[in-house]
Amino acid sequence: MSQTFQTTRRVEFRDTDAAGIVHFSAFLVYMEQIEHEFLRSLGLSVHHPLEELAMSWPRVSVHCDFKGPARFEEILDVTLSIARLGSRSVTYQFLFERDGTQLALGQITAVCCRVQPGQPPKSMDIPEWFKEKLLPFVDPSLTP
Repeated sequence: MSQTFQTTRRVEFRDTDAAGIVHFSAFLVYMEQIEHEFLRSLGLSVHHPLEELAMSWPRVSVHCDFKGPARFEEILDVTLSIARLGSRSVTYQFLFERDGTQLALGQITAVCCRVQPGQPPKSMDIPEWFKEKLLPFVDPSLTP
């Protein structure tokens, strides 16, 4: 059984549209914030210095399916798991719920890259020390 990362998000007024429902784009921001919170909880980050360069995680795919509305001031329960951990990429899955009702299911795929000033990012293998911390959160039932 894999581990999950659980957190909450309160819907802010700025996240809602004219109908008072969370705008779809806010879920993308929530997912990135939760990814960062998850990595920090493991002592990791989306930006790590490595000798003369840095390791970072550009996103290559993001999507979210919406099942129900969320509104201003509601508390959303969010569960993060890892749907896939490859040699150079990770796919996070996010389940958004309110009082046990599923509201949205999203994914972010990010690629491990070395970043040097003045050069485009170049993909690299995920370092073992980083991968070891992610492994307990890989959910084999989510892997295609």
